[in-house]
Amino acid sequence: MPKTKPAQKPRETDLYAPVKALLEGQGYEVKGEIGKADIVAVRTGADGPPEAPIVVELKTAFSLSLFHQGIDRQSLTDDVYIAVPRGTGKPFLKALKNNKNLCRRLGLGLITVRLKDGFTEIHLDPAPYQPRQSKIKKSRLLREFATRVGDPNQGGAARRTHIITAYRQDALRCLQYLNEHGPTKASIIAKATDVSRARTIMAADHYGWFERIHMEQDGKVLKGIYGITPKGELAVVEFKDALDEIDKAGDKA
Repeated sequence: MPKTKPAQKPRETDLYAPVKALLEGQGYEVKGEIGKADIVAVRTGADGPPEAPIVVELKTAFSLSLFHQGIDRQSLTDDVYIAVPRGTGKPFLKALKNNKNLCRRLGLGLITVRLKDGFTEIHLDPAPYQPRQSKIKKSRLLREFATRVGDPNQGGAARRTHIITAYRQDALRCLQYLNEHGPTKASIIAKATDVSRARTIMAADHYGWFERIHMEQDGKVLKGIYGITPKGELAVVEFKDALDEIDKAGDKA
């Protein structure tokens, strides 16, 4: 059987004709390789001077150098686009979404070209970026800052599963109490540790540390009794430093 030739890698020049046709369809005169720009397009009004030029930078994929070039071309005009081949599948769609957000923040436009048929799509036009802050996210950030005890994490820590949040600190308080006193009613733990959400934390058991304990007294089943699991026993050792910091903060209060 004859060997199939590997698919040829796209070239920046493959994007030129489709992008040129797109701009010419909007009434622009288009020329390639003007100065440092891959594409320059100029449209002259019927009764006036030429409009501000459009610059398009071509690349075979999203890259840091592409964004650097786009930013550099903003010294020539406000209307700068970047253009890349359009890929397929979820990975490309995710990359498109992320890079579209980046373009929006940088004030760049974004064009994709489907190379098999030259279909060209403008996903974003250049515009000044106006950030919109989320009051909810800001409030959540400040609440987490205020309720977290001490500074138990190093900035830039990669192991997100071991970040000590205020929620984890509350869970550790409950864990420490149970480790020292054995199975206990949730309301007692909440009062002793000053963790008002103790029952909710232990019932949700996001970390696998807690379990409900079946206990009887005078022939009656006691409700809301919690103990710690083998995983919780390991956590007491694993998070010893975090527990020590919580204790120190309690001593200072």
